[in-house]
Amino acid sequence: MFQDGWWYLDPDGDVRGAIVLDNLVHSGDIPVTVGVFVDPGVFESVGDPSLRKNRNAEYDAFDSRYGSFLVDEIVREVRSHVNVSDNPDRWAIIGGSSGGDCAFTAAWHHTDRFRRVVCFLSSFAQIPGGNPYPELIPNTPRKPLRIVMQAGHRDLRWNQPERNWLAENLRVGAALAEAGYDFHLVLGDGGHNANHAGVLLPDALRWLWREPIT
Repeated sequence: MFQDGWWYLDPDGDVRGAIVLDNLVHSGDIPVTVGVFVDPGVFESVGDPSLRKNRNAEYDAFDSRYGSFLVDEIVREVRSHVNVSDNPDRWAIIGGSSGGDCAFTAAWHHTDRFRRVVCFLSSFAQIPGGNPYPELIPNTPRKPLRIVMQAGHRDLRWNQPERNWLAENLRVGAALAEAGYDFHLVLGDGGHNANHAGVLLPDALRWLWREPIT
């Protein structure tokens, strides 16, 4: 389940998620997989193009609503076309920037569905009310999640004392380590762009789909 769907689906883009899935399935590196690419909502009736997107409201919220939308509405539509496993160990959710913390939050609230997570350059720094995960993760019973995180040395506000995207990703990674999670943090030297994500995605999916989650 990819957030910012077309951005990951675009065959001329940096990530080309559908091509990656096809190649990994063909090589036997991951099981046969249904790729679902979901775009954020748009208010078509709003005149100002800069105000039409509902992306930040959907993706950066720390609650279960967006995950419930995926499970109750999107997956229901997908099931009308293809067979989908009910085993949550077979479900993965992926996103970058606001889509990255969205993927993490959807899995956090819906471990009965999503247990494999990929988060590229996640925008934990702009969750309304602040990033809850550094304190929440080590003080919550460990959830059955396997997580790949990517952070960039030059991500947004990387050298600023507040709303520092690099620092917030590192804090989440440290909390996962302290809590004993099965996670992999990849640190690159780039800024807030998809170059590293495009290189990393095949290996991230191979790593996610190794032995069963415990």
